[in-house]
Amino acid sequence: MLEAYQEWQRELERQPAEFLTRRWDSLLWEARVALGSYLGARADDLVFVPNATTAMNTVARSLALEPGDEVLTTDHEYGAVDLTWAATGARVVRRPPESLWEGLSERTRVLSVSHVVSHTGAILPVAELCARAREAGVLAVVDGAHAPGQVPVDLASIGADAYAGNCHKWLCAPKGAGFLWAREELQARIDPLVVSWGWRQEAFGQRHSWQGTRDPAAWLAVPAAIEFQREWGWDEVRRRCHALVERFVASSGLALAGTPFAQMVAVELPPCDPDAIQRQLYDRHRIEVPCFEHAGGPLLRISVQGYNTEEDVERLVAALRALL
Repeated sequence: MLEAYQEWQRELERQPAEFLTRRWDSLLWEARVALGSYLGARADDLVFVPNATTAMNTVARSLALEPGDEVLTTDHEYGAVDLTWAATGARVVRRPPESLWEGLSERTRVLSVSHVVSHTGAILPVAELCARAREAGVLAVVDGAHAPGQVPVDLASIGADAYAGNCHKWLCAPKGAGFLWAREELQARIDPLVVSWGWRQEAFGQRHSWQGTRDPAAWLAVPAAIEFQREWGWDEVRRRCHALVERFVASSGLALAGTPFAQMVAVELPPCDPDAIQRQLYDRHRIEVPCFEHAGGPLLRISVQGYNTEEDVERLVAALRALL
């Protein structure tokens, strides 16, 4: 992807005026068409953003929530997203996933859930959750930061009102390639974070396209990332990666912190300082893996991508046995 990314950057710098004034709209449209085909969505319902956090902020700040309104979410959500909803002034109601709906009230305006939980790698039943929210008359917003490329994403089947995603994590696109998808009925309420020339445009894509001069190379490289995974038969790559995660869990003997999982999962560490374990794994063994406190206990999260091998898993297991 680096080659495609850098080639777009070179094209921009060769003739920036021509690129930005004559080619911008058509190039972004082509990239949105490719991404929409991959996600089971219309290109008209997609806009590019730098990352999923930007997409979640775009939705949260557009909904005009008021004090007394409630946002229902799980107690496993990404910290930046929790802060995003808190900044709206609404009350954020956090519940364990298994008792999520006990937090529903007549004041609930939004359901906000992860597709793949960042801390634990657990895959939540987002289609079921979105359907339940719709029955309750509540907007369903899905944080899909870790989903595209790791698990199948069909936005039409998921049935969310808004879905935020990253292409730079598991889809192998360059950093800065995120997207926001919104149901057609909601799009008129979703304003861009930056007021610029598209502000008065009715079309969702046009309203969010131009927010000042920026480098669109990461977005334009997304079709190349999608094609790369198709050429390499990424379904089989994902199956192999999942098998490696399962091998790590079985070999380590550590308890899972969340299920079901795909290529990423957290396990429970025995009582320890997780920051110290993470430092020692890197300093002594050159293994980069996050360790942190979550829900009252130390966790280690392993993520396996197509370039990882059985030897990588074995090295991590051996290092943990030595340290713990």
